[in-house]
Formats: sequence, C-alpha cells, structure tokens
Amino acid sequence: MKVVSAETMQAIDRRVIGEFGVAGLTLMENAGRGCAEAIVAEFGREVRSKAVIVAGKGNNGGDGFVIARLLQQQGWEVKVFVLAGRGEISGDAAVNLDRLASASVIFCPATGGLACYSADLAGASVIVDALFGTGLNSEVKGAYAEAVALVNGAGRPVVAVDIASGIDASSGRLLGIAVKADLTVTFGLAKFGQVLYPGAEYTGRLKVVEIGIPAEVTVAAQGGEFLDVETVSSLLKSRQRSAHKGEFGHCLLVAGSTGKTGAAAMAANSAVRAGAGLVTLAVPASLNAILEVKVTEAMTLPLVDLEKGYLCCHAHDQLTMALSGKAAIAIGPGLSWNPETADLVRRLVTEISLPLVIDADGLNAVAEDISVLQRKQSASVVLTPHPGEMARLTGLTTAAVEADRLGVAREFAGRYGVYLVLKGARTIVATPAGELSINGSGNPGMASGGMGDVLTGLLVALLGQGYPPDVACRLGVFLHGLAADLVAADKGEIGISAVDVQERLPYAFKKLMG
Repeated sequence: MKVVSAETMQAIDRRVIGEFGVAGLTLMENAGRGCAEAIVAEFGREVRSKAVIVAGKGNNGGDGFVIARLLQQQGWEVKVFVLAGRGEISGDAAVNLDRLASASVIFCPATGGLACYSADLAGASVIVDALFGTGLNSEVKGAYAEAVALVNGAGRPVVAVDIASGIDASSGRLLGIAVKADLTVTFGLAKFGQVLYPGAEYTGRLKVVEIGIPAEVTVAAQGGEFLDVETVSSLLKSRQRSAHKGEFGHCLLVAGSTGKTGAAAMAANSAVRAGAGLVTLAVPASLNAILEVKVTEAMTLPLVDLEKGYLCCHAHDQLTMALSGKAAIAIGPGLSWNPETADLVRRLVTEISLPLVIDADGLNAVAEDISVLQRKQSASVVLTPHPGEMARLTGLTTAAVEADRLGVAREFAGRYGVYLVLKGARTIVATPAGELSINGSGNPGMASGGMGDVLTGLLVALLGQGYPPDVACRLGVFLHGLAADLVAADKGEIGISAVDVQERLPYAFKKLMG
C-alpha cells in the first residue's frame, strides 16, 4: 500500500484540479460518498440509525456536509455540529452546507458550545469526525480541543474523515489531543501519519477510497510503501523441488564475546531458520566450546582471541580466508565494545565486498568513525540500528531520531549509500535511492532482548539466498514481525522471547506463501 505525506497529497489535489480539470466540488462529493458508503456498510444495521457529524470550517467539514446529506437520503437521522460561525464557511464547503436542511445544522463556535449537546453524541449510532483534514500542523486548542475530548468521551463508534483530527498526517505526531477513531476513511492514498505511531493508534481500521484522482498522478507521487501481507507475499521466491543447500547460500556471522554468546547463537540459529543453505558462526576461540553447544545446524569457526574472550586484529587473516565461498556476511551480535574489536570491525567494513549486515556492536564500532561507510567495498551494506544506535550513528539525540524517523532514515541511507533498517514500532526501511518502506507487522511483545539478533540472522540469510538488498530488508522486517505475531496469537504479547520468534520463522514463511 502506498503512503504519502500531507504535502504530497495537497500537491496531488492541486494537480488534479489544475492540470486535469477535476472540480474541487467533484472531489468533495466523491470523498463524502466514499465515506458515507463505508459508514452505512459498517454501522447501518439499525432500523433507525443516527449520525452526529462534528465539522470544522474547512474542506474536511465540507466532506462532512456531503456525508450528512447522503446519509439523510438513505433515511438516517443526522445532526451536524459546526465549530464555526456560518460566515466562516466558504468555497466548496459552503456550497455543500447550503445543500443541507438548516434544521439539521447547529453552529457552536464558542468553547462550551458543543458540550450542551453531549446527549446527542452519546445517543448516536456513529460519530463522524470532520473537524480537520491532512493540512493540520499546529496544536488543537480551544473549542476544537473540547470537541475532540467530547467525541472521545461519548463512548460511541467514531469514523474519521480522511484522518483522525489532531494527528499530523506526515509524521503521525499527536498535536496536543486527537480523535480516537474506530475507522478512518482516507482519500486517494494512505498518509504516513496513519501508519506511523502514535498516529496509527488513533486511526483504527484504515480504508482508502478512490475519489477520481487519475492513476498516473498517484503512481507518480513521491511516497513510501506500507508493508502488509499483500505487499510482501509477492517478494518471496518459491523453491524448486530439486533444490539443494548449495543454492541457498553460505552465510558467515561474526559475533560473540564473553557474556554475550547468546546473541551470537540466536543470530546463527535464526539464519538457519530463515532458509540459509549453510551457516558458519565465527567466534572467539575461547568461547567456541560454548557456542558448539548453543548451535547445532550451524558450524563454528574459532578465531584467535588470545584467551581474551573477544575478537581483535589477530583474527583478521582468518576472517579474510573464511570469506571464500560465502554468499553474505553479518557482523555485530554480541561482539562487545572493546576498542580492539571495534578496530577489526571497521577494517572489515572497508575490505568486504560481499553483501554485509552490520548490527549491534558492529554499529557502535562504525559510529566511532562513520567515515568507514564512505570507504566500504560492498554495494549491499545493511545497517540495523535501534533508535539509540541511530542516535550514535548520526550524532543526534534519541528523541530527535524518534521525532523524524522517516527523514532521519532517508537522509542517512542516501548520504552513505546503505540500506537502513531503523528498528522500532513500525520499523523503517530506507534505500540509497531514497525509497521508504514502513513495516506493518509485529507487536509490543517484541520489546525484549535478542529480537535484533534474530533479525540479523534473518537478513543475512535472505541476502545469502540471492535476494536484492532492498527486497531482503522489506521481506526480512515483515517476516520478523509476522513470526512474533504468530507467537502472540498463541501465547499473548507478554513474555515472548527472541527464541520464540526464531522458532516461528518457518511458519511465517509458510503464511506468506499462502
């Protein structure tokens, strides 16, 4: 599903009206009709259905006026509360306001005005939020904030017109207070703010309706991709009945240090579960016996560590030799922050030409000298930071990263020519070309240690199987979340472990393949 910013959607509207000659009134009528049809389909089962529409003074309110008229034509009892004076309504919205019976419209522009009608809100079959559209970019205050609180407190189903009022359509940011919708009917294309948190929590079910925008306009619009089952299932390759392990890549994972052998094992075992033909786990020699117990299908490669329990420059030549015959490499899980290890990581990044995944302590090593990314040899480097690691990579605060996840990810991927997987609720994938994807799978149960190690193993396995890096990233983050969703469906979201998710990876592949 394609998603766009508020600015892009506004540019689309201007182009449709100016270049294609579609009247604004026509777009408003189509938008109102699509929303009314969705309301009737969802909430029109009662013998005498009642709708309360809470409208603003702009085009979103105009959409609400269309909805009111169309519902009335189908026998609904409708009341429209306008948070503005009659003289404040203009343009296409005014035209549609005039088409309504005046008896059904109540103007209550002042603070406290809507509160007088709280009984109407509580008695509605559905409340329609038509206060603000996608152009809102400042905090909701005064009578509007009061109206949002009344809508949320009425205890009735709420349908948001285009976007839940109070949500920034480009970022999902909460603008002070927002309507908590059960259903959002949006027009033309989905908006970033509807799939990014916290906006996604206020959107409810999202339905996209066509309003007469030519397909060539939506195709040409700059945006991103929301990853769902329908989008991602087409990326997965089926296997031939005659296939053998040599066709699915030999992956090398460089991982582990004293106290962090679990991270190394989870990454290697996840690569196995994700379909890698062969997996070799390169670890400090003094820890090899421990890892041989923790992994079964994966092989281990003991690297010289001088009994230190972490990797250093002495392992370089062994690793260079181990690259022969490998399809993809992952560096980082459980490596430690030791300066000698960090030096080794940075050297490898400038030398390895195979597809490369860098995670965890590998990212911390890179963050200490970000210029190594400009000297990298591989054309397929995938970085998988969580927000804290992203802050170290960019020099920003974690709060700044979280405030602009899309922008930070896109800028970094473009600047350094890497594929960036910015982890978190609704993980972001950004490519060197500026393409963005937002992952739709996963749940809060994934907020526990080791989940990133599972993702690292999954990504290196997909790269090793020959998936292009952009496809591997999109497919990998979705499968990772989907596996966690399968666990949650059985166990609930509390107490999910990384190993639980790792073991469900084959089931996630199966579900995607239908």
